[in-house]
Amino acid sequence: MANFLAGDISSITCTHLGTTYRYFPKANETFNIDKGGQRTNDDASQITSNGQSIRAINAVRWSIDGPIAVDFVSGNEEDSLNLMASSPVEGLWQVNHISGAIWVGKGSPVGDIQADSNAGTIALKISGGGKLQPVK
Repeated sequence: MANFLAGDISSITCTHLGTTYRYFPKANETFNIDKGGQRTNDDASQITSNGQSIRAINAVRWSIDGPIAVDFVSGNEEDSLNLMASSPVEGLWQVNHISGAIWVGKGSPVGDIQADSNAGTIALKISGGGKLQPVK
């Protein structure tokens, strides 16, 4: 078995206010995964006049973004994502990778929810507080 296995996000689900939504990621596309946590600022000016480093460590939310398929007839993807984006209650997201890795986190869709009529996709970005957790 390979030590490193890359590839598709195989499924994305979200349970929000008792309803579970399933989204179908586009195959052979990049999904960016940021597990969140704490990060050190990358600012070349964060230094004292005598050359000592000033380290600023800040919290960063988790996020995942990439293209999902959209059904223009039913409107399911656009409607559910807009519903969750406007809700004060976050959903519980689960993201499955082809390697068998599974991540979960509480969050919501962020940014624009715009369907690409030619590609048949929505550029989905979901984000939440804390860290995206692996399921073991």
